[in-house]
Amino acid sequence: MDTARVIVIGGGAAGLTAAIMGARAGAPLLLLEKNDRLGKKLLITGKGRCNVTNDTDIDGIIANLPGNGRFLYSALRAFDARQTMRFFEEELRLPLKVERGNRVFPQSDRAADVVDAMVRELKRLKVEVLTRRTVTSIERDAGGAVRGVRTSDGQFHPGVAVIVATGGSTYPGTGSSGDGFRFASELGHTVTTLRPSLVPLITAEPWVKDLQGLTLKNVQVTLRDKAGKKLGDEFGEMLFTHFGVSGPVILSLSKHATNYWEKSGAPEEHPLYVKINLKPALTPEQLDARIQRDFAQFQRKQFKNALGDLLPKSLIPIVIALSGISEDKFVHQITKAERRNLLETLTAFTVTATGHRPMSEAIVTAGGVDIREIDPKTMASKQTPGLFFAGEVVDVDGYTGGFNLQAAWSMGCAAGRAAAKLVKDQRRGL
Repeated sequence: MDTARVIVIGGGAAGLTAAIMGARAGAPLLLLEKNDRLGKKLLITGKGRCNVTNDTDIDGIIANLPGNGRFLYSALRAFDARQTMRFFEEELRLPLKVERGNRVFPQSDRAADVVDAMVRELKRLKVEVLTRRTVTSIERDAGGAVRGVRTSDGQFHPGVAVIVATGGSTYPGTGSSGDGFRFASELGHTVTTLRPSLVPLITAEPWVKDLQGLTLKNVQVTLRDKAGKKLGDEFGEMLFTHFGVSGPVILSLSKHATNYWEKSGAPEEHPLYVKINLKPALTPEQLDARIQRDFAQFQRKQFKNALGDLLPKSLIPIVIALSGISEDKFVHQITKAERRNLLETLTAFTVTATGHRPMSEAIVTAGGVDIREIDPKTMASKQTPGLFFAGEVVDVDGYTGGFNLQAAWSMGCAAGRAAAKLVKDQRRGL
C-alpha cells in the first residue's frame, strides 16, 4: 500500500474537485465517502438542476459571498467561474447554459449529469474510491503531522495529506452531519458559530397559512429591524408556506436575518419585518393610475370582486383586510384616502419574521473552520502539516445563484493541487 498519498474525506462538490485536481497533478489518491454513492448533495442542488456557478468575474463572486468571500481571492484567481465552465464543458464534455442572473446550469437540467461527468473523470484518472466508509478520526504522527485516517470499521488508511471536504451540517440525509467540524476541533482548530444560511423564515401572521403554495414573481422584498433599519433587499421570486416564507429572495435575505439574530438575541424577542412590494415595476403614481383604471372598470362591483386583474386570487382577501377597506363596499364609494391605503398595502405588504427553520432545512451552513487558521492559497491548515480543508466545512458562505458551489470548486481545486504537491515533494525527499 502506498502511504505517500492524498486522502480526500467526502465526495461532494469540493471533495470531487480536490480528488480530480490532486490526481491530475500526479499524486496517488484515495477518496472516502460515507454514502453509497458520490455527489449525493449535488444531486439536489438547484432543485435537481445543479446551479454549477455564476458567469461573473472574481469581484462579482466575492460580492455574493458575504461570509468571508475575500478569503477566496487567491483560490478564485486560480480557478474562477470561467475556468469552472471550461472544466465542465471542454474537459468533462458537459454542455452548459447561462440563464437569468448569470446562473449556469447543465444544458440537460440534470444535476446527475454533473456528478456522472466528475465520476467518469475519477475513473479515467484511476482514483481509488471507497463508498460506505465513515471516517472516525484523523491521526497524526509524533511530530504532529497527518499520517492517515481511521474508519468506522476499524481500518487505518495511511496518507501524508488529508483533505477534509465533509460539507456542513445541512441536509443530514445527504451525509452532511458535521463530522468535519469535529475533526477540526479535535486537531486544535477553531470552529466559528454554526448557523443556518439560505434558510426559510418563520412568520407570526396566522393568515400566512392561507397563502400556502402561493408563488410571487418579480417582487421587491426588503428586510428591516424594528427600528426600521434596512438589513437587505432582493428582487425576484418568493413563496408562502405553512410556516412562513421561502423561495430565492427569502433564502438570500435569511443570511442577514440569522446574522442579526446571532448578535441581537432570540428572534422571538427581536422580530424582523419582511416588506414585500408586490408591484415594484410601477412608481407609486403609476400604480395609483393603474388602480384607478381598474376601479373605473369595476365601479359597480364590490371591492372584493374588483382586484382580480391586480392580484392572485388567494392574496385578495388578505390585501383587503390589511387595507382596512370593507370587502362589501362598492368600488365607486371608495375614497381617495382608502385608495391610498390600498396602494400602501400593495407596496409594503409586510410579514413578521420570528425565526428560521432548522439547520437540517438550510441549503448552506454559515460558520465553520476559522479562515485565519487556513492558508488561502493552498487551503492548508496553519497548525497541522498535511491537513487541508475545502468546501462548506470552511467558514465561507454566500447567496443563491451558484456562488456557494463556485466556492466549493475553487477551494477543492486549491486543496487538491497543494496536497498533491506535498505528496510529490515528500516522495522526492524534499
